[in-house]
Amino acid sequence: MASMTSAAIYGCSGLRLTAEERAFFAEARPWGFILFRRNVESSDQVRALVQELRDSIGSDDAPVLIDQEGGRVQRLGPPHWPKYPPGAAYLEATGNVHAARELVRLGARLMAHDLKALGITVDCVPVLDVPVPGAHDIIGDRAYARDPATVAQLGRAAAEGLLAGGVLPIIKHIPGHGRAFSDSHHDLPVVEESLETLDAWDFAPFKALSDMPLAMTAHVVFTAVDATRPATTSREGVRLMREHLGFGGLIMSDDLSMKALSGSLTERAEQSLKAGCDVVLHCNGDLDEMRQVAKGTHGLEGGAKAQAEAALARILHTPEPLDVTEARARFEAALAGRFHAPRGPDVGEAQTPELT
Repeated sequence: MASMTSAAIYGCSGLRLTAEERAFFAEARPWGFILFRRNVESSDQVRALVQELRDSIGSDDAPVLIDQEGGRVQRLGPPHWPKYPPGAAYLEATGNVHAARELVRLGARLMAHDLKALGITVDCVPVLDVPVPGAHDIIGDRAYARDPATVAQLGRAAAEGLLAGGVLPIIKHIPGHGRAFSDSHHDLPVVEESLETLDAWDFAPFKALSDMPLAMTAHVVFTAVDATRPATTSREGVRLMREHLGFGGLIMSDDLSMKALSGSLTERAEQSLKAGCDVVLHCNGDLDEMRQVAKGTHGLEGGAKAQAEAALARILHTPEPLDVTEARARFEAALAGRFHAPRGPDVGEAQTPELT
């Protein structure tokens, strides 16, 4: 068994670990894991899977992630868990930023309650992308608003609600996916806007939340930063996140299996870590693919290890007190008649299985 934690986060294939997965994780020793809809059946089953994942690497505090945004991207849903609205619904329901902030924080606090009960310690929220007219709908109503100031305010409210409930937030997709005119799950978006415009719009919410513990990259080329490589695999892109946006937490790649990236999975992992990402993320639970990723990763050490430890230290083990019944009733009343479940298949499931 390898002695050092590796700079990777992996998914798994089903509701319980297979013997092959258990053996791979014991050898690869990833820093953490991520769950998807395919891994979810019931509360007891999810709790058991979370424990199996941690047991496989002998770590009781290994982070377990999930995408629980609400709307199209919600891995836990009815009948066992409540349906939450997409980011855009909060401002629509309240009509003003101040009321929306309170409602976003409350929703995130309730989500944290749901997740903590399962042993899940990280939620891939908030989405800080700011859509522009004509951009691809892959962000769409996942965004809290259509201007950076409001996105920053509501994004912070979501992060604070999660932190208060003992769950770490991840700001995504740094340095911004809202201007992309294609879906990075299928194509490589190229943004040719000036650095001045990007700084005032796309980057602004990430600057405002640069104190958060975790960030997930955008598989997007910003020609003003690096004309050839997406931010995930670009030294200049990661340097921008660190120096210009001021982000001091742990930076993880978005899913390495997305088609925006080129090269083998081993090369994608190597390129992401060489560019300055602290850990890489692989989501689909394909064991052969995970083995390829593992060949391109190294041990979690130095600054990356320090940032990983600092992130986990932000987990509040005694959550802020919450009357769950009252809070949920208040939350649902504020949204009554204003939120409807999206039509068609959820994004991230039937259409794009690994959307993060």
